[in-house]
Amino acid sequence: MPHITHYLPELDEPEKVFIQDLFDGMSPEQAQLFAGAYRQRRKDPHTVLLAAIIGLVALPGLQRFWLGHVGLGFLYLFSWGILLVGTVADLVRYKRLALNYNQEIAHHIVENIQLL
Repeated sequence: MPHITHYLPELDEPEKVFIQDLFDGMSPEQAQLFAGAYRQRRKDPHTVLLAAIIGLVALPGLQRFWLGHVGLGFLYLFSWGILLVGTVADLVRYKRLALNYNQEIAHHIVENIQLL
């Protein structure tokens, strides 16, 4: 059974636990494929924080566009970040936003690997 720290040592604890649960049923070859695809597509929480700060200062909704939430991105853009309350909430919840995005991506990658 592959261990997550061998393939993705850069992950923080909540994300590491989630990915290790996905790894439990994989062969080493599947784990290697997963790690490569996941590393390319995952969003770093600190980058989400930076996008939210830029969203607060310059372009409301940037963090939502970057996370693939296009509808919310336009809503934030046209409502000044829902009058800045939504953008400030995203600043507070940036780790959760990144984790939710990364979990969704991980599920898609696992589905694709199982189809091989």
